[in-house]
Amino acid sequence: MGAGQSTSEAHPPSQALHVLRVTPSSPASQTNIEPFFDFIVGFEGDSLSSHSNIDVNELEKIVESHEGRVLNLLVWSSKNQDTRVVPIIPSRGWSQSEVLEHDSNAQPSLLGLSMRMCNPEFALDNVWHVLDVLEGSPAESAGLVPYGDYITGWSGGVLSAENDFYDLVEAHIDKPLRVYVYSHDFDALREVVLVPNRHWGGEGLLGCVFG
Repeated sequence: MGAGQSTSEAHPPSQALHVLRVTPSSPASQTNIEPFFDFIVGFEGDSLSSHSNIDVNELEKIVESHEGRVLNLLVWSSKNQDTRVVPIIPSRGWSQSEVLEHDSNAQPSLLGLSMRMCNPEFALDNVWHVLDVLEGSPAESAGLVPYGDYITGWSGGVLSAENDFYDLVEAHIDKPLRVYVYSHDFDALREVVLVPNRHWGGEGLLGCVFG
């Protein structure tokens, strides 16, 4: 399921739903919605020119009413600086059995998106550029690439302050830390598992220099 036409939108909306994660096998995974770079700003039929902020309650109702039917979401891309139409078919069937195993009272997600409300203009301010990777380090074992890779967030969400990443690394000593890495060389986002530790033979917990 692809996307529709894009329209230039140099200035992002003041508030939008930031896509943090697209769940595998979900309706959203069948679209081209991209975590961290994409923001849900509305739905087709909801005029962006008359709404500066997305109405979350209205969007929830629209998604519910479109279960099993095509819903055209309006998605703003921070990478391309434009808004595009993304067709999606809300459904609970894809996760019904998984949810019932954990909580019989829980409602499966209709879209398979993890999102948070934020200002898109500042959502990606804290990104860590990989400048150097030391031999034999946890960063090398995880496959981080100097100059080409950028850490954009982790499995728990975005990193909203300058010291968030370092605090996160400290909290995961000898434990797996799942981070999202954007490759400038391949224009792709991937998940990387880092295991910070002090016994790899060099300085630092990761053996990596950021800029």
